[in-house]
Amino acid sequence: MPGRFRHNGAVSDARHVLVLPDRDAAEQVAEELADTFALPQEPQLVRDALAGEDDAEDAQWLVVVEDTEGLLDETRLEALATGHEGWLERP
Repeated sequence: MPGRFRHNGAVSDARHVLVLPDRDAAEQVAEELADTFALPQEPQLVRDALAGEDDAEDAQWLVVVEDTEGLLDETRLEALATGHEGWLERP
């Protein structure tokens, strides 16, 4: 079944997830992504509550960027995330 795993890798490579500490940082990163890169669609913001936490203050925010053509530079994405106290999630 090696083909199945290769296919799964291709799917995960088509999406980048930047993890940010709060909504304001996530919104700012999403805006900077749209201004910096020619994206086929706008980044999605997703609230990611930490396990066992009900308080909105304890939530991380994810910025999900589709990259079906594989054109986005992960180094630049990571620099953008770390500049806002976040990181680029690696598959």
